[in-house]
Amino acid sequence: MEFKFTEDNLQKIEKILEKYPVKQPAVMPLLYLAQEQNGWISVEVMKEIASILEMDEEDVLGVVTFYTMFYKKPMGKHHIQVCTNVSCMLRGGYEIYNSVREKLGLENGGVSEDSRFSLEEVECMGSCGTAPMIAVNEDYFENLSKEKALQILDSLS
Repeated sequence: MEFKFTEDNLQKIEKILEKYPVKQPAVMPLLYLAQEQNGWISVEVMKEIASILEMDEEDVLGVVTFYTMFYKKPMGKHHIQVCTNVSCMLRGGYEIYNSVREKLGLENGGVSEDSRFSLEEVECMGSCGTAPMIAVNEDYFENLSKEKALQILDSLS
């Protein structure tokens, strides 16, 4: 299935490229833009970005596979990330993760049948001082308890 940026996104790409003396360093903002449009980074997305930035597809793949914020498969409308690294773990991160996992009926990396939710156990998301935390898409929720985390899930439409 072919991927092409929308006309609006092509205009955004022009503005992004103006910020760089060469095209290749714009790979991360273009990946974000593509993921916002497509929902995930497919092989077709990587090919299109490689073409626009005049770089090897393998180099785009290297960026996608290195950073965890790029989804390598379709995710749910509400992508739930639960941190279980040291600070979060010590303050209940696994209790939160297990509660969320049980409530959603999903394993790590799973997507609900209706594509409403996806779940991912992640390493540090940079919130050690306000641990434990979860992210729902790009929104961070910190200083959580199991109960607060489940309330957040209940609030999602």
